[in-house]
Amino acid sequence: MARRIMSLPRLWSSRVFSVELDGRSAPLYFAIQEKHRGEEVPRVFRNLQTHERCYSLFVCSSDRIQRAKFYGELRDKLLKGLPPECDFKPMFSFLPNVKDSLIKGYFVKDTSECSIPTERVFSDLMQSDPVLVCSYSRGEDGRLWTQQLWSCAESQRMEMSEEYYVVPIEAPGYHPSTLNIINSDVFYSFEEAYEVLQKCGDIIPESKAVLELVSQRPEARHKPDFPVIVIEGLDATGKTTLTESLRETLGAALLRSPPQCLSPWRARFDQEPPLIRRAFYALGNYITAEQIGQEAMQTTVIVDRYWHSTAAYAIATAVSGPVCNLPSEGSEVYCWPGDLLQPSLVVLLTLDPEERRRRLRGRGQGTTEEEQELDHNQLFRLKVEGAYRRISGPACVTVDASPSADQVLQQVLLLIRGKCHL
Repeated sequence: MARRIMSLPRLWSSRVFSVELDGRSAPLYFAIQEKHRGEEVPRVFRNLQTHERCYSLFVCSSDRIQRAKFYGELRDKLLKGLPPECDFKPMFSFLPNVKDSLIKGYFVKDTSECSIPTERVFSDLMQSDPVLVCSYSRGEDGRLWTQQLWSCAESQRMEMSEEYYVVPIEAPGYHPSTLNIINSDVFYSFEEAYEVLQKCGDIIPESKAVLELVSQRPEARHKPDFPVIVIEGLDATGKTTLTESLRETLGAALLRSPPQCLSPWRARFDQEPPLIRRAFYALGNYITAEQIGQEAMQTTVIVDRYWHSTAAYAIATAVSGPVCNLPSEGSEVYCWPGDLLQPSLVVLLTLDPEERRRRLRGRGQGTTEEEQELDHNQLFRLKVEGAYRRISGPACVTVDASPSADQVLQQVLLLIRGKCHL
């Protein structure tokens, strides 16, 4: 068998590593270096029993589609293959302040008495999948930990290659996932989103059908002839009622995003990893933009959700932990795509969480996985709302949706008349 070589990510010894223990608190960070200078043991390695072992696995393919697909599958492979005594958490490796340097993986803690079953799983993965494995060893005094990189020999026997000392490091002023948000979790150009689905043609046949709908790059109409008003908000905040009322009151055209033409493939792409799923919905925004441009030549256009929703949900999902982990206000991740038609006004409907849940129960209808997450995870809801409020170009105008439907309509009509001169 030819030797399978896993290329080491660039500047490995300069990388920072983070472990997500629970998805709600701040990650634990550590770094590696060739010489030890008396540093303390990083928090993630403290309080481990003598027999407990730690490993990390990183998906390191140079092909971003393969990397996204395999990372999505790796969790299931670990759940199925690892002994029950193993626990694993999401992990990142990145170069500080370097965009697109983030690689994803898992931090594994093994509490079993024997390491052979666990390491056999890792060995098998390295033979066929784009995964880099590291093990961590405790020094005799318990105060030094080292990281060893695994290499795959011709005999398929795992060997240790490079070794580094593990040292604590201060948390950066940003969540590491923010380094890779642009054109991975949120797309800022038609070409970037199109390219992702184009590369998926062989593994996701439905991609070709979607691309046929956008075979031509849509023309960006930045100043439509008539006003374009977008209504945003979480499910059950009254968007449908309001948009229908605005359509009737203003004699406007009503559009929804994602567009109806994508409905046959939504369930398929909702199963895909974020890179592919977000590219699909990004293209939906460009289809909606083309429809807006056509309708706005003749009349006012009301749009039920648009790019704000796509970006807010993606950012809130990508960034784990508390709301303060979101990119700060003014970050480029909140900037409107330069080639996407901009609305004249964006209204964000807000509602007390208990009232929103009451309305959802009254509907008795299914919701998306992300909406279900909103329903039981207050932290995720706060991050979505925080991202909504930070998007610029244009920014959202917040409207309380708790009064009666007619009162909300009248308030929004006042906004429209003031900002759009209708």
